[in-house]
Amino acid sequence: METHREDEAAMRPPAAWPALSLADVRARLCAPGAPFEMETVEIHGVPTRIWKNCPPDLGALTRHARSHGDRPFTIYEDERVSFEAWFRATAHLAAALKEMGVEPGDRVALAMRNLPEWPVVFCAVTSIGAIVVPLNAWWTGEELEYGLRDSGASVLVCDVERWERIAPHKDRLPDLREVLVGRGDGAPGGGASPLEGLIGEPKGYAELPEKALPEVMIDPDQDATIFYTSGTTGAPKGAVGSHRNAVTNILSSAYASAQAALRRGEAPPEPEPKSGLLVIPLFHVTACNARMMGTLFGGHTLVFMHKWDTEKAFAIIEREKISATGGVPAIAWQLLEHPARHKYDLSSLEAVAYGGAPAAPELVRRIKAEFGADPGSGWGMTETSATVTLHGSEDYLNRPDSCGPAVPVADLKIMSLDGSREMPVGETGELWARGPMIVRGYWNKPEATAETFVDGWVRTGDIARLDEEGFCYIVDRAKDVIIRGGENIYSIEVENCLFGHPAVTDAALVGLPHKTLGEEPAAVVHLAPGEAATEEELQAWVKRHLAAFKVPVRIAFCDEPLPRNANGKILKGELRALLLGEDAAKAAAS
Repeated sequence: METHREDEAAMRPPAAWPALSLADVRARLCAPGAPFEMETVEIHGVPTRIWKNCPPDLGALTRHARSHGDRPFTIYEDERVSFEAWFRATAHLAAALKEMGVEPGDRVALAMRNLPEWPVVFCAVTSIGAIVVPLNAWWTGEELEYGLRDSGASVLVCDVERWERIAPHKDRLPDLREVLVGRGDGAPGGGASPLEGLIGEPKGYAELPEKALPEVMIDPDQDATIFYTSGTTGAPKGAVGSHRNAVTNILSSAYASAQAALRRGEAPPEPEPKSGLLVIPLFHVTACNARMMGTLFGGHTLVFMHKWDTEKAFAIIEREKISATGGVPAIAWQLLEHPARHKYDLSSLEAVAYGGAPAAPELVRRIKAEFGADPGSGWGMTETSATVTLHGSEDYLNRPDSCGPAVPVADLKIMSLDGSREMPVGETGELWARGPMIVRGYWNKPEATAETFVDGWVRTGDIARLDEEGFCYIVDRAKDVIIRGGENIYSIEVENCLFGHPAVTDAALVGLPHKTLGEEPAAVVHLAPGEAATEEELQAWVKRHLAAFKVPVRIAFCDEPLPRNANGKILKGELRALLLGEDAAKAAAS
């Protein structure tokens, strides 16, 4: 049975602030000779603080991770892969990629669900100096084609589900020379080869003959990853991350744990390998950089699920003694509210962390009260390679509307919306961030890079404020971005899709609040004179062209062209109010 501490005292935030100030904590943890010592180096011409004790690159991290030996690295259903077994598969694949002619700087795309093969491919590619391109496994064939074409990937490693979507588009990808497909039955067809022909199946990784990881000179600031995001143009942009960008997350996450202990007057915990249930896709920087990097360094265990199922998650937590899980607030809500929760022993849970969508203060308090676990959150984006701020424990309970302070190697500032001046403490403006986690720019998009990245700072597009202690509060997000359960939906992309329907002449997408997902997309459209279309027809149209999570859950019809301001921009606030008013009227009528 579940054990937890559910009492009124636990529902209340602590009465007093923790023992040490943030400045005191930083002075102690970052002192010369301390684990979180910092030094200043020049990155792309900008003096930047870095963690002195971080691994220099992903190849070095891969070699270090092998030292964890027989401890389980990944668990997926009945497949348990140790660090030694993972390393053997990684070394074999790295050697095979070099034999295929993959050189430093070449792009190798990776498109698959969370599987034991995923970290094998990621580390094999980056350890030989090539650039790994994790593609969104939820994308349609058209979207996957775009990512492959835009990145110029010469090799693709994917699972059979993704290959079924990509194969019809292969003839339009002249740069793609080699395709390796895993999890298929026999030959995948279409000129592809089975991944298992090079490294075998996960259950057999431990039996692979020992092979040395190829020796390649890697500069910490050379390109290592391209994670795709989207911006105001709606076209996906590849954020180019370095080896240093990725590994910085290792000590940033560890620092947050040590800080929480000191803030409550305790000694920082000794490093101890633990198991975590990972439900965030590895093609997101949160899972790959913020979670997998620390797992490789610390010898932790990642447990994957084929598909999210709350009760199956309970069984995994009980069986594997999971200490940490989370993802987006929707996951945390489902863990709390599922009726079968009390049938399972969840007492191993020490932390439930999430991000990527707004979270109610009630959620923060209930995690502590009902699980006895520390709630955790933070802020980052694809362009920051994940972690910039982290928030947890008593600090989060006391400031549930904050995303926390910046980690010591990062800086935040609030700028006026035109970028001309820095705003005083407590005033709102655009959030800018800098540090060793900031990517160098967008792949082959110099204009977008120049607009977003300024002298080492990234202009986030988020509207925020900072308090006197440096805690950050996001008060609004980048315009027109809807975050549904942690997945970014860029309005113009869906709007352009709707515009492609012959009956639609005007369209706008807005976000409507949702208790567990944070937001859901809804559209308002104006049809051409004499044309007709139903809500279901337009939803099916979007689903044919875009990933399912981007399909509007509601589509309303407007008899007149959509309202615009003097500059011709659609007044989305009015449309959102219209939709919410309709919802309220329906609720009142029922």
